[in-house]
Amino acid sequence: MFDIQIIRQDPEKIKEAIQKKGVDPSLIDQLLKIDNKRRELLQQIEAVRAKKNTVEKKIVQQENKEEILATLKEVKKFLGGKDEELAAVNQEYQKIMNLLPNPPLEDVPPGRDERDNVVLREVGKRTVFRFTPKNYLTLGEQLDIIDTKRAAKTSGSRFGFLKREAALLEIALVKFAFDRITKKGFIPVIPPVLIKHQPFWGMGYLDRGKDEVYYLPKDDLYLAGTSEQMLGSMHMDETFDEEDLPKRYVAFSSCFRREAGSYGKDTKGILRVHQFDKVEMFVFSKPEEAKKEHEFLLSLEEELMKALAIPYRVVNICAGDLGDPAAAKYDIEAWLPGQNNGAGQYRETHSTSNCTDFQSRRLHIKFRSQKEKEAQFVYTLNGTGLAIGRTIIAIIENYQTREGFIKIPRVLVPYMGRIKVIKR
Repeated sequence: MFDIQIIRQDPEKIKEAIQKKGVDPSLIDQLLKIDNKRRELLQQIEAVRAKKNTVEKKIVQQENKEEILATLKEVKKFLGGKDEELAAVNQEYQKIMNLLPNPPLEDVPPGRDERDNVVLREVGKRTVFRFTPKNYLTLGEQLDIIDTKRAAKTSGSRFGFLKREAALLEIALVKFAFDRITKKGFIPVIPPVLIKHQPFWGMGYLDRGKDEVYYLPKDDLYLAGTSEQMLGSMHMDETFDEEDLPKRYVAFSSCFRREAGSYGKDTKGILRVHQFDKVEMFVFSKPEEAKKEHEFLLSLEEELMKALAIPYRVVNICAGDLGDPAAAKYDIEAWLPGQNNGAGQYRETHSTSNCTDFQSRRLHIKFRSQKEKEAQFVYTLNGTGLAIGRTIIAIIENYQTREGFIKIPRVLVPYMGRIKVIKR
């Protein structure tokens, strides 16, 4: 959600910014046109209402009562028509405003899609084997720890059962992530997974992206695609005290996505599924501290990957590959040696975004500053603690042995009941 004052002051700058995200800049011209009409209507209505108040005072004085009542009748009719016109204009104004994405920050790299993303660094040596590594699904099925065939019977495509040590590994990863992240001052949360329309819209995922969402029309509720959507909206219509910021949360929940735009991609296995579990971090910040918080979230993601000893790279996402809410975003991509028939490939496991005040404006979340008289909008940031399924994939492929076993990362052994190797 934009501040209309900023658009009025420098429309060309905003046009350039949203065009970087692949959005038609003519939307700004349409918005300003409807904004002018809206302001004109408001001025007319206010002027007539002021006149109406003056006339109503004369009734009390019993001056030309019949003439005044006739005038008031005409005024009422006029205002009724103008109110209807204003409601229609406001609806059109809001419709266009909702289509405007959060503009990218100035230091975000330019580009149209993922091919223009910038690799900032690679961390850890890519895992090398003296044998051709297998992909996670082959290993998972051989060890009977991943079962997509039976999941297809119960639920359809893009679902999977985690069994035996893989189920224990999920629980171990969640506990490991929570232990590390809560020590940094994050408040642990287990949120609902069903969300109402208004907060879901406020988080910025419905104006573009409805095809990805599961909707329950009978209950008028949506299944959350990430805990971020619940954590961000839990303080809807609230105002923080300045000393309460930054407010940091870490949540665990199941997430649901239709994967409507991924036809033909990763159809086998559990890499791209309709239901997955995730540890998610979320921060409410003062505007001037948001960049620092963004780097902090990235550092925590990297800390977890280093502790698991999984090779990865950090990617700065270009403007054209940013979603509507994000003004800046980093991805972490884990090295998966079993992909591409053993040639290996980097795949995304984490992301972290600075959404500035885009979400807080929609959700009316502010903070009171000691310096400012009026409350200001907070900035919101999110970051993946661990995408559990994809982290399991990374562990399976990087810790496989020639025999087809899976070693458990040293840091997870205490969480696995001292199991060190997954064997059939």
